Amino acid sequence: MKSLFDSVSFECSKLVTKSYSTSFSSAVKMLAPTIRQDIYNIYGFVRFADEIVDSFHDYNKEDLFEMFQIDLQNALDNKISLNPILNSFQYTVHTHKIPKELIAAFMKSMKLDLTKKSYLTENEYNEYIYGSADVVGLMCLKVFVKGNIDQYNNLKESAMRLGSAFQKVNFLRDLKADFEELDRTYFPNTDLSQLSESSKKEIIQEIEADFKAGYEGIVNLPIEAKFGVYTAYVYYKKLLTKLKNTPSSEIKNTRIRVADYQKVSLLAKCYVSYRLKLI
Repeated sequence: MKSLFDSVSFECSKLVTKSYSTSFSSAVKMLAPTIRQDIYNIYGFVRFADEIVDSFHDYNKEDLFEMFQIDLQNALDNKISLNPILNSFQYTVHTHKIPKELIAAFMKSMKLDLTKKSYLTENEYNEYIYGSADVVGLMCLKVFVKGNIDQYNNLKESAMRLGSAFQKVNFLRDLKADFEELDRTYFPNTDLSQLSESSKKEIIQEIEADFKAGYEGIVNLPIEAKFGVYTAYVYYKKLLTKLKNTPSSEIKNTRIRVADYQKVSLLAKCYVSYRLKLI
């Protein structure tokens, strides 16, 4: 029965989420059960695509990505895939009518990571951010609004800005790995080999502006999604604060993290704010 295969596929997407990101999976647990699985399904898809271009160094990444792209298209066309991650994703795409152009933009940005090492202009940078992060926020928003087109359109801009903020925090946190291990630089007009405090300040101000715009959307999210998204927002804001307080020279040489005990404390504070309707 297809339903049994779908159930197994969903468990695979959930396992991928929990295995690759304990922080994100904790935030997903704060979503209502009615939408939680669909977010696991989206994350599993974007995680696998990202792993191909970032991690599988001993294999032909171009071939793997091409096969993944073909399998993705077949999954979307046939509404089934023997790849359980793609089977889960196609289910969510069809259930929530996620536009194909969002998926295409995401795959375009992921494919760039196979060959492109730097982003020299704001246009290149913004296009990459849109495909790698903004559209993921929009996919999730499609799940959150459950077909309410007016709500989707009203929250679209803030969802994109929040996706941008999360991605840029990741870029700053992963500066060492991206630059030294993958030979990539995302921030334009910034010499990452000699990252200055002024350059770091400009990047952080840009991220803070994205967070501000993103928060304006969080407060208007459906109740099923608000607590989970707010939890992720608070976690990433805490990570940005740690990056802000870390000298630029240290950011280049280490990966800044939020300690587990701090995550527990943040979650408790988020719950109190949510219950008191402060968001």
